[in-house]
Amino acid sequence: MPIEPGTRAPHIEGVAFGDGPVALLFYKDSCPVCQMTAPLSAAFAAAVPGRLVGVSQDDAGRTARFAERHGFAAASVIDAPPYPASDAYDVESVPTLVLVGADGVVADVSGAWDRGAWNRIAASLATAVGVPAFTVSEEGDGLPAFRPG
Repeated sequence: MPIEPGTRAPHIEGVAFGDGPVALLFYKDSCPVCQMTAPLSAAFAAAVPGRLVGVSQDDAGRTARFAERHGFAAASVIDAPPYPASDAYDVESVPTLVLVGADGVVADVSGAWDRGAWNRIAASLATAVGVPAFTVSEEGDGLPAFRPG
């Protein structure tokens, strides 16, 4: 089970938690669910500029190719083997989306593609940074409501 809400967010090299709330999206190039959800990152990242950070479990080259191939639009940091960031956040599968509040505390988590959870996290982040609420996915857009990683 991923990190619990209410837990202080562990440090991730390259992510500045003191600059306000952030959503962390853990992903891997070879994950079909990550490939399916990657295009959603473009709208997510545009709605909350600088607040969606990818945490890639691949090297820099594979991460860049993933972004090109699948339209992944968020800036990413690399979580190289043995995956210290993924371990610190108890990531068991990808994609995992984690909302970290301005106070550095985990506010919400989705350990899979879960439309309701991703929309809830997106709405919470939008409210926290003072931008209009947005929907990541809605029924009828061709994506399932839930799909484990």
